[in-house]
Amino acid sequence: MDTPGMTRSGQDVKVVGSLYVAFELGDRSWKLCLGDGIRSPSRCTVAAGDTAAVLKAIARAKVRCRLPDDAPVRSCYEAGRDGFWLHRWASAQRISNLVVDPASIEVSRRARRAKTDRLDADRLLSMLMRYHAGERRLWAIARIPSPEQEDQRRVHRELGRLRQERTAHSNRVRSLLVLHNLRTEHIGGRTWGRWWAEHAAQLLPDLRAEIDRELERLALVARQIRTLETMQAHQVRNGEQPAIAGLARLAGIGTGSAWTLVKELFGWRRFGNRRELAGCLGLAPTPYASGTSEVEQGISKAGNKRVRWLMVELAWSWLRFQPASELSKWFNQRFGAAGKRSRRIGIVALARRLAIAIWRYLEHGEFPAGAKLKPVTAAEL
Repeated sequence: MDTPGMTRSGQDVKVVGSLYVAFELGDRSWKLCLGDGIRSPSRCTVAAGDTAAVLKAIARAKVRCRLPDDAPVRSCYEAGRDGFWLHRWASAQRISNLVVDPASIEVSRRARRAKTDRLDADRLLSMLMRYHAGERRLWAIARIPSPEQEDQRRVHRELGRLRQERTAHSNRVRSLLVLHNLRTEHIGGRTWGRWWAEHAAQLLPDLRAEIDRELERLALVARQIRTLETMQAHQVRNGEQPAIAGLARLAGIGTGSAWTLVKELFGWRRFGNRRELAGCLGLAPTPYASGTSEVEQGISKAGNKRVRWLMVELAWSWLRFQPASELSKWFNQRFGAAGKRSRRIGIVALARRLAIAIWRYLEHGEFPAGAKLKPVTAAEL
């Protein structure tokens, strides 16, 4: 998410002369709140995805607010299930649209607060006007990827879901077998067929049939995982993904991890400094200071959770495969002799430093100090 800078102090920015539209998106219907900053807002409900009805509502609102047909329209909606297609459609209609991070929207701190779609739309409209009046830090705005950049995320995200399904099917089969004191470690592995042929007769017919169906689903998921992994490796070997290939050459970073880092973060985002990168990952500190009370609440966890989790895993891998690097030496000197809790805290700091090193490597060509490359295999020659 982006947080634009504040406007100049005392700057006079008017919100009149434009139509403001707030979308409250639902599965079946959308709530629209429309106003010009002078008159009380009007509200309407349209069927979800009915863009023609949206244009009609905007035209009626312009007539009501006595605005010309070519008056600028500014809109916003919360990032969610509908993604970015609505933003692209609005841009094609010459509507200045914002996609807002829902977690950044201010809410009442009362013990019980009223919440309805109408109230949410009214609040969005009010904040939209305040944003265009100069309160740029009012909320966080999502950076919109191009359709191609968004499509490139599909492969590794599908792989993540398929691996979760594979684990779920394996665990289910293992649990069903334990009901009859049958235990094995490798569900669906090379030795599974022989083991299952020897022990399947011990089970009743319905249970055996249920396990067979689970095994069919497991085999399908495993086949799809192999297909996607082979496609990734093929593109990297053929030079179609040079950034991923270069990153995967570093010891401790595999092709799948490099693919996720580039497609989720480094391939399309541009960062001005290391603080912006840490904030995007959710690895920035969150101090709490009020009066004489000062508490450090840990990392914010407000960024891209996929990359944040991956960076923590890569930090552990970096210590194993890059022991001579400056990052590993720093960690061992600072946290090596400490206990488990301190090492878990320190690994987050290492993950942040590693993310910065990877960013500098991909963006500016700065090789991580003391790091080594993987040996070149015969297949790569």
